Amino acid sequence: MRQISILGCGWLGLPLAKSLLEKGFSVKGSTTSSEKISILENAGIEAFLLELSATDIKGAIHSFLENSEILIIDIPPKLRGISAENFVAKIQMLIPFVEKSTVEKVIFISSTAVYSDDNSTITEATKPQPDTESGKQLLEVETLLQNHKNFQTTIVRFGGLIGENRHPIKFLAGRRQLENPEGPINLIHQMDCIGILESIIAQECWDEVFNAVTPFHPTRKEYYTQKAIELKLPLPEFEESKTSFGKTIESTKIETVLAYSFKNKTL
Repeated sequence: MRQISILGCGWLGLPLAKSLLEKGFSVKGSTTSSEKISILENAGIEAFLLELSATDIKGAIHSFLENSEILIIDIPPKLRGISAENFVAKIQMLIPFVEKSTVEKVIFISSTAVYSDDNSTITEATKPQPDTESGKQLLEVETLLQNHKNFQTTIVRFGGLIGENRHPIKFLAGRRQLENPEGPINLIHQMDCIGILESIIAQECWDEVFNAVTPFHPTRKEYYTQKAIELKLPLPEFEESKTSFGKTIESTKIETVLAYSFKNKTL
């Protein structure tokens, strides 16, 4: 039985862990919340209370990585508010433990924030030029992981994450003066996130970079207005007088290299 460690069993990591268990994997999962330990354990996950910072790792990190062949890193940078962190230093703290462990393959959950909003069409061949602090730190972490010789790393750059209990229209409904009405959406459903990650593992697709965005790109105004109508929410209002900026993320490698077919194509 192959064993996988998932660092970060949150909105995506927990259902991914459950799906991997159903496919016969043994799964170790981490959380920063002691209240979630029982949730993980009840799902059949070997649970670990771990907290990473730029200067320390609290918890049994050695045991968390022990006997795992694959490590999935699914912890987003926290760069806002009083608890803002140095995400690069946080991963630098983790890497020596990975190097000394049994882990041979790493999947790093990154973001399309590594690309700038320059109204272009983006592929994996596009040079990342992040214009946000989050994007800059994610790109630096990608490079750190890919440059290590002790393990192979595949990077997955997800677009905006949506699912049954998570959709941006619930935040945007009724708001006014929203920017970039003509900017294209770049979203992906949780179901496809899990399917893509499982395809990478099943096909042993390592040392790769994948954009992971559903090939469906209506404008922000078109999409969020329609979603508000469908869900009977107040319509969002957009600022029409300013030039819209954005990008269109293509995920052709997902469909060609992985031969993956998106399950939720209209979001």
